[in-house]
Amino acid sequence: MKNASKQVTLGIQHLLAMYAGAVIVPLIIGGALGFNANELTYLVSIDILLCGIATILQITTNRFVGIGLPVVLGCTFTAVGPIIAIGGEYGISGVYGSVIVSGLIICLISGFFGKLVKFFPPVVTGSVVTVIGITLIPVAVDNLGGGADASDFGSLANVLLGFGTLLLIILIYRFSTGFIRSISILLGLVAGTVVAFFIGKVDFTPVREATFFHMVEPFHFGLPTFEWPAILTMTLVAMVSLVESTGVYFALSDICERDLTEDDLAKGYRAEGLAAVLGGIFNAFPYTTFSQNVGLVQMSGVRSRKIILLTGLMLVALGFLPKVAALATIIPSSVLGGAMIAMFGMVVSQGIKMLGKIISDSQENSMIIACSVGIGLGVTVAPDLFSSLPASIQILTSNGIVAGSITAITLNIIFNMLPLRKRKRAEVLYEQGA
Repeated sequence: MKNASKQVTLGIQHLLAMYAGAVIVPLIIGGALGFNANELTYLVSIDILLCGIATILQITTNRFVGIGLPVVLGCTFTAVGPIIAIGGEYGISGVYGSVIVSGLIICLISGFFGKLVKFFPPVVTGSVVTVIGITLIPVAVDNLGGGADASDFGSLANVLLGFGTLLLIILIYRFSTGFIRSISILLGLVAGTVVAFFIGKVDFTPVREATFFHMVEPFHFGLPTFEWPAILTMTLVAMVSLVESTGVYFALSDICERDLTEDDLAKGYRAEGLAAVLGGIFNAFPYTTFSQNVGLVQMSGVRSRKIILLTGLMLVALGFLPKVAALATIIPSSVLGGAMIAMFGMVVSQGIKMLGKIISDSQENSMIIACSVGIGLGVTVAPDLFSSLPASIQILTSNGIVAGSITAITLNIIFNMLPLRKRKRAEVLYEQGA
């Protein structure tokens, strides 16, 4: 019984770590597409339910689907802009038609993607994981300040709450051991929310207005329609998400000390494709691995898939219980931001750890790391840098994680995979030209 209660608590910690990121996507998309309050409530609830189903698909590995690592899935942020654009042109039915078909395409090509494992040596995966962590830090800082669009952004109350939560997490992590240390994030979130309540920063309105139970139904917003431009766009988004997920897969495999095979990757991709199909049918979204939970796995030291299974089951339950699910929304953004800094920072730490094994091998690897991290961070700071390019190309260039990942993959091919004789010939020609 005692062990079971510990597992449930660790599962709740993972749920709270990803909950804010999970609900913000449907809130942004629903708001942009003009959903009313009831539609938005349904959209958020069904998204949470599908997060749980997608997570369970990914961790319960079998012959066809599942990477079998302690990974939590949520709606990919890469899809937000394209979904809003598709919804504006073709309506919500066009969105779900494109999500369904893109998921089917990913399922069909998953075996091919699984053969690309040779393109992801440690220099690439370490760079990708580092970029993921670095590009997420601004999200944490925005939350710590109260939320980017908050009227009181950066107020003394928000800053003190955020850094107070972070300080408490650090103290618990430093001066405790075992189980208490492993739930330091959860304890920090709870304590920060309690303090926020006493200073009037906790709003219970979402809990009061939510219903106790609702039933989900396929095609709640109408039957899907299929438009080729929308399908192509969403397929590109799905492929980009696979690049992000691959970095997370390798980060977790490094933490869990497990080597991934081509077949493992194919099953992981296939699980994400199937999750997208289900998302389109039940009016949710495409799903990808959540990086913040990688930081939590690293920070807690708990790598059991049973914990993530509990998290998935909790998410499914919350999808049917809007009022209970709304409880997690009362955590102030500044409190979440303080915890996010620790979690996202641990993702960066994991990437640096992976790179530490190979960074001294060659100057070529140093150049790959330098350029991929630099471009990833640069695009994050200036996301409009490539705004003059076609929209289909911007999907690859407007996201720092994707831009950094593509840079690492490309430079690794140039420096480490091209035949050495061709490189030597190129050097000779260069010297002759000089």
